Formats: sequence, C-alpha cells, structure tokens
Amino acid sequence: MIVLENPKPTPDEFKELMRNIDCKLNYDASNNAEYFMSRNGTDLEKDVVEAAVECAKDTKFEGSIQLVSGISFPDIVAAKYYGIEVKSSMSDNWKTIGNSILETTRVSDIERIFLTFGKLRKPVEFMSRPYEECLSGIAVTHYPRYQIDMSLKEGDTIFDKIGIPYDELRKMDNPVTPIANHYRKKLRKGESLWWAGNKIETSVPAIVKLWKSISAKEKDELEAAIYAYFPETILSNSHNKYDRATLWLATQKGVINANVRDSFSAGGRNKMKAMDGKEIEMPAVFKKIEDHIKLVSNILHDTDPDTLFENWSVDIKENRVRQWIDIVISHAADTRTKANAKEVLTRLFQEHGILDK
Repeated sequence: MIVLENPKPTPDEFKELMRNIDCKLNYDASNNAEYFMSRNGTDLEKDVVEAAVECAKDTKFEGSIQLVSGISFPDIVAAKYYGIEVKSSMSDNWKTIGNSILETTRVSDIERIFLTFGKLRKPVEFMSRPYEECLSGIAVTHYPRYQIDMSLKEGDTIFDKIGIPYDELRKMDNPVTPIANHYRKKLRKGESLWWAGNKIETSVPAIVKLWKSISAKEKDELEAAIYAYFPETILSNSHNKYDRATLWLATQKGVINANVRDSFSAGGRNKMKAMDGKEIEMPAVFKKIEDHIKLVSNILHDTDPDTLFENWSVDIKENRVRQWIDIVISHAADTRTKANAKEVLTRLFQEHGILDK
C-alpha cells in the first residue's frame, strides 16, 4: 500500500471526492449507458477505481487510490484511512444484498467507508453514500448480511432500529447478538429465526434430514428436548401445539418431520401410577416421558437459563423440574387433568431420585 507524504485528508475532503466520483460516473453513464449495462461486479470496481484516480488528481488523495477487491472489504482504499465499497443492480431500484455483518475481511486502518452503487439499467445511474447510512436491515444467505437501500431515509437504518451506532456494532465480538435480539422481538406466532439459535453462536445445520432417517438414539434425544423446551406439546388441546417444536426441529436441528403429532404424542391412553400408587389413565405421551425421564431431567438442568426463558417465556426458578411440571399442567384443559398430571409427573421424577419426596 502506498505511503502518503501528504497530510491525512479530512472526512469532508473524502466526501467531496465521492461527490466528484459520482458526477464523473453519471456523466460517463449518460454518454455510454450500453457500456455500463454490460459490466459485471468485478468490471464495475475497475470503472470506479478509474473514476476515483481521475477525481483524485490535485487532491490529497492523488496517488493513493488502490483496488484491493477480492475478499477484502471495502473494494477500494483511498489514502489508507478511507474506503469505497462497490455494489450494483440490474433492477430498477437502489436495493441489493451487502456484506457480512462480521466484517472479518475489513482492511485494517480503514476509518470511513462510502458505498458506490450502480443501477445498471436505463437510465444508468450512480449514487454514493456513507456505508452505514444505506443499510436497512438483515438478509441471510450462509450468514447474516446487510440489506442495502441507497434511497433509505435518515433515521431508518438498521442501526437506528437497534439503537447501536455502526462503528460500535462492527467492533463488537459478536455483532449478531443485538441484531438477532432485535428481530426476535418482531417474531409473530409460528415464526422463528432459523439463522440464529437460542444461543447466538449456535450454528445452523448444513444438512437437512428426514425424521425417519435418524437413529433411534437421536429420536430419543430430540423427543426429550421437545418435551423439555415445548411443554405445550404434552397436554394442550390446541391444533397448533406442535408449531414451535416443528420450527425448532427444522431450523435448529435440521430434521424435517411431517408427522410430528404421531411422533411425539402417540394416540391412546396408558395406566400410570399416582403418588399413592393408585393407577390413573393418562395420555400415552406420559409413558414416553417416563421412558425419557433421565434425558428430560438432564436437559432441564443443563440448558442455559436464557434458552429456557426464551422457550418458556417466564423467569427461570432454581428448581427447574418443578417449574416445568407447573408449566406442563398449565396447558391442561380441566382441573382433574391438571391434578392427575402433577401427581404422575411428580412421582416419576421422585422415583428416579430427581425430586425430593
């Protein structure tokens, strides 16, 4: 990289350079639209560099313009401390998908970045704005990336929405966390952030499997997790009682189950013992819970409180098993079912030494 003898240009001088680059690119586009319409992303970076070199003459930026491109961010470096990221679209709008929010390939020393956007259809137009002023939201490919909208109004950036400035967010160890939390607050019933697990560092499965193709051991573990995380699947009569569990299986575990009801709540009833040894007829799912009692207990004890809070929507108490039992029975339709369920579940955990008698 070229070492400058000139003093460091000011942000205002960089802003002036970008205005001049826009003017040159738009002048060239008005005279040769067909040329720009034939350019791909890599070609356009070269066009922007040529415009920048031309506009930098007789300024503090002269001799400092460098195309780094490739995997580096931004694509162009000016006077070591400034950068230009080049984007384009063949559509008749100013929107596209931007870079990863992690910015792991950001060129060192870059303090200020402008985004130069080419709308490559007639009339071909160019626009440049400070990078952080045209990032409207998040889209997800293999990892969360910014959405770019060059026509974005002041105060409508993703940073305004989450209440964290761009320069503060990009320097965080895990910038995904506040963004995921922002989108979680907007989730409606039946929706899930497939790209962010309960703990943000959780990775999204690369391989999707059918329920019928996984091993018996995996099925046991997933069934236990469903009962622990989504207590409504046990006693609720709601027609959508399996919606959250289905989303979790698909997005966090990569398992597709088209018949969740049959897998997790087999029909019929089984006789189960209450606290006094008396047999009570209970839904067959209680036998499945008995079969998985140790797994359910381990999940309840080992899961971090934030994950349980997100799934249960209540503050997590010290005795998680008793709290889980209370949540399970809260979904029962009548008083008798509640009482019977509490008796049976309490006995099961006591017999296995998980709850004190």
